[in-house]
Amino acid sequence: MNKGLEIIEAHYLFDIPYSKIEAVIHPQSVIHSMVEFDDGSTIAQASPPNMKGPISFALGYPDRVKGAMPPVDWTQSHSWSFTPIDVARFPAISLARHCGEIGKGLPAVFNAANEVAVQAFVDGNISFPQIVKTVSAVVEKMSASALTAPRDLADVSAIEEDARLVASSEVARARA
Repeated sequence: MNKGLEIIEAHYLFDIPYSKIEAVIHPQSVIHSMVEFDDGSTIAQASPPNMKGPISFALGYPDRVKGAMPPVDWTQSHSWSFTPIDVARFPAISLARHCGEIGKGLPAVFNAANEVAVQAFVDGNISFPQIVKTVSAVVEKMSASALTAPRDLADVSAIEEDARLVASSEVARARA
């Protein structure tokens, strides 16, 4: 789910078409983003596997916050691996891309339903696999009503509130 949200974020933050956004699994979580250029070269952003760097950059933008996190120790040996995402095993990726490509209110539906489903999992009310099933059911149920583009933050909040209600209903149905 998080990787799917990151794909949607990359589209909106950098105005990149979904067809140009790729995601991979990187278990070490040291490379936070990579940009591949037309000449074939790649620039990667590497830092310790936590969110201190991105959060400090967001808070201090456009400046970097000195000492926000320790740097990668390049004097030590590192092994990093990257593997393609098996969309059959991780269906949230395809669902996120679907919501993002359709756009309008569906990314907000996807996000809000995910928040409700994750909280239900943390609370022990649904199983881990039910997170994607719940979000998928909410997206399906709200596809028609979420096809209007939000005009402002109030519209986004209203769409998310509706999605939370539908997701809560799906969680209750899963528990029954």
